[in-house]
Amino acid sequence: MTTNRELASEALVKAVTEELADWESDELAAFTRRAPESRDDYRTGSGAPVQRVYTPADLPADWDEIGLPGRYPYTRGPYPTMYRGRTWTMRQIAGFGQAEETNGRFRYLIAQGQTGLSVDFDMPTLMGLDSDDEMSLGEVGREGVAIDTLPDMDALFDGIDLEQISVSMTINPSAWILLAMYVAVAEERGLDLDKLSGTIQNDILKEYVAQKEWIFPIRPSMRIVRDTVTYCAGRMARYNPVNISGYHISEAGANALQEIAFTMAITRAYVDDVVATGVDVDAFAPRLSFFFVSQADLFEEVAKFRAVRRYYAKMMKQRYGAKNPQSMRLRFHAQTAAATLTKPQPLNNIVRTALQALSAVLGGAQSLHTNGLDEAYTIPSEQAMKVALRTQQIIADETNVPNVIDPLGGSYYVEKLTSELEHGIERYFEKIDELGGVVAAIEQGFFQREISDTAYDFARRKASGDRPVIGVNKNVDTEPDAKIETHQLDPESEDRQIRRLKQVRSDRDPRRAEAALTALVEVARDDSANLMAATIEAVKAHLSMGEITGALRDVFGTYTETPVF
Repeated sequence: MTTNRELASEALVKAVTEELADWESDELAAFTRRAPESRDDYRTGSGAPVQRVYTPADLPADWDEIGLPGRYPYTRGPYPTMYRGRTWTMRQIAGFGQAEETNGRFRYLIAQGQTGLSVDFDMPTLMGLDSDDEMSLGEVGREGVAIDTLPDMDALFDGIDLEQISVSMTINPSAWILLAMYVAVAEERGLDLDKLSGTIQNDILKEYVAQKEWIFPIRPSMRIVRDTVTYCAGRMARYNPVNISGYHISEAGANALQEIAFTMAITRAYVDDVVATGVDVDAFAPRLSFFFVSQADLFEEVAKFRAVRRYYAKMMKQRYGAKNPQSMRLRFHAQTAAATLTKPQPLNNIVRTALQALSAVLGGAQSLHTNGLDEAYTIPSEQAMKVALRTQQIIADETNVPNVIDPLGGSYYVEKLTSELEHGIERYFEKIDELGGVVAAIEQGFFQREISDTAYDFARRKASGDRPVIGVNKNVDTEPDAKIETHQLDPESEDRQIRRLKQVRSDRDPRRAEAALTALVEVARDDSANLMAATIEAVKAHLSMGEITGALRDVFGTYTETPVF
């Protein structure tokens, strides 16, 4: 039966459509004859066509598609009060040199009002290599903190109450080892694992899709993700064992639609894997978390966050039969777009970051990192991180934006974009399913080709000036930029880290270390067993990152990607 409200909406849409046609043939036509628009074609940052104006005809036919915050399908936010109840977590990433040096940066940021920690690890740690490996030469502590053994992890969080502050760790192929170290530190300090909050990124599939950092082949790598999810489900009530990451997909060159579509596809692969072990979806889905970029197109980004939140809720309810509302609430961390930062006129990066942070807040982020103005040069200085943190604090405390939940909800433009992006996810899923699913699509290079084609198109438009970048291809200064102060890595840091690693190996109980490594390899050979307990014992025995991954390469093998051109 058609309701009065639906009839009213149909009448309104009909009236608006007729008025729009009259406006286009009358005022608009006369005006554009005298003063034509500057372009024939207007598009969003991801290339979707943009109408001149939006009307009630562009709103969803069903009000429930928009709904209310904290209510399925969570388009307007996962919680009923959003920032009126609690401001998003301000989580500036930090990591360089030895653990003690990064610990000092953590303490500085906490003193400046940061409310969560985020750890960046160096390339050897990301790749499961020890600092004294010949492949690590020159990279130890350069792009993040070096962590080889359990004493490093203990030093990293020295003096920090892990029950009181959440910790996010940006780590993927070796994530389960860092989680084991984190658990071991907590247990040795007598902490309650159920009180620990935070996440390991642990999203290995997006590595094969975008970031290209892996140790093992795809399927054993997925087994590791499965093991961390099932381990945490029963032991760490507040901890997120995976942070499924569209951010790196975007930074590799994907557009907004590809970022959320590929992230949802990867999510489905993980959930399928865990459910197949017999674990009920409501036992682990509430602890799934997400990580997205906040790019330059403000309205498209807001719509992107709303669309992916709605799609996820429907997927968890309709595909997996989730009953717990927490299983359907997509919670995400956002980071402003490093790829948009420029070396020319670096102070412009403050403005870029502020607007991108605003779009994340308008889109309902649960946690946020704002980039430093100097990150196009190197890891950020303390001053740059302070300005970036103050950017968040100004949005939170001075703009009044957080006072209203989803303030752009109901915008004709934003609602239309939200619906278009959600439908775009569905279209990508049809293609992925035709290829045989996510793993098969990765092995066939589908995601990689889609991203590379988009990245090439963006680079071409930027080079031609069709995509303006202030200071780079528009409003370019003829005078050189004033020199900015950048972070300087202590040149002795690498040698100190290697000496400590060798000392730990020398001081440990060799029998315990050998027994722990043997036990870990035995567990790894049994695909139905969970790696986590054996890995925790291995790190407690002071086995190093490289020793653990090296032993498991003999079990799992290695992976070589088929190049995509």
